[in-house]
Amino acid sequence: MKGNSPSSAFDRSESAGKEFERELYVYVNGQLIEKDKACISVMDHGLLYGDGVFEGIRAYNGVVFRLREHIERLYDSANYIRLSIPLKKEHMIQAVLETLRKNRLRDAYIRLLITRGVGDLGLNPMNCKDSSIVIITEPAVPSTDPRSKSAGITAIISSIRRDPVDATSHEVKSLNYLNSILARWEAIEAGVNEAIMLDTQGFVSEATAENIFIVRGNAIATPSTDSAILHGVTRHAVIEIAQDLGYSVSERRITPFELLNAEEVFLTGTLAEIVPVLKINGRIIGSGKVGPVTARIYGEFSSMRARPSAGIQIYPDEQAELLASKQK
Repeated sequence: MKGNSPSSAFDRSESAGKEFERELYVYVNGQLIEKDKACISVMDHGLLYGDGVFEGIRAYNGVVFRLREHIERLYDSANYIRLSIPLKKEHMIQAVLETLRKNRLRDAYIRLLITRGVGDLGLNPMNCKDSSIVIITEPAVPSTDPRSKSAGITAIISSIRRDPVDATSHEVKSLNYLNSILARWEAIEAGVNEAIMLDTQGFVSEATAENIFIVRGNAIATPSTDSAILHGVTRHAVIEIAQDLGYSVSERRITPFELLNAEEVFLTGTLAEIVPVLKINGRIIGSGKVGPVTARIYGEFSSMRARPSAGIQIYPDEQAELLASKQK
């Protein structure tokens, strides 16, 4: 069944590195190790209990998109679960950049993980003396451009609910994604690309790995924090773009009725970027094609991610040389 399952919005960019044959290195606790030799202990609480946090980050043409925002979210997540990170934020940024440079990558997907570290088979986190840091970088390409190609996915509304905000908060980007995995299985079995999840009160929350937006007229809405969402970095960028374009943007509770009757629906995420949703629960959304608002926002997002000011340069000397050549 897995081999025949449809791709999700998250999966669409994962094949970028299939033809990439050069040996990649992984950062593990201060050392850059060949990928096939990189490992952590079987006694690490990240493995035993999902006790840790992570970030998914993108680099475009030598710039790590909104790296500082991702690092801030990482440290906020760690603080919430009382996980001490042994590196200061600036040192963590440099560790990400060093890993990318070692792998000579310009367009990449970055997975940054912090685990509670090695402990014992007991639950007590105090038995984990030192947390572990892992940074994985792989080549990646931008998602399908909905303005020029046939794009869009199908979805269902999952029966699996997001955990309430006073339980295992989804505001924490933790290593425990079982909630999303169960919903993704429902999507696979239904023969669609993605599952949209509701909160415990029945309001729209998010997809399994992406935030969600609906469009009706000149108004754009996205679920608010009280619907158990992750504060997506791409979500925030899209809100900024939409407001700059003159759209009315609200963060509020959204009902399934509003979702199914929206003129446009799209998902946002670091790896998925911006993905139109064309059908939900067998119902065609809007015209059944990529909507003009989604296409326009994608266009602005693709321009934003290309700007050096949108993140941190991986190769600052390269930028300095470029500026010097322009001044001659």
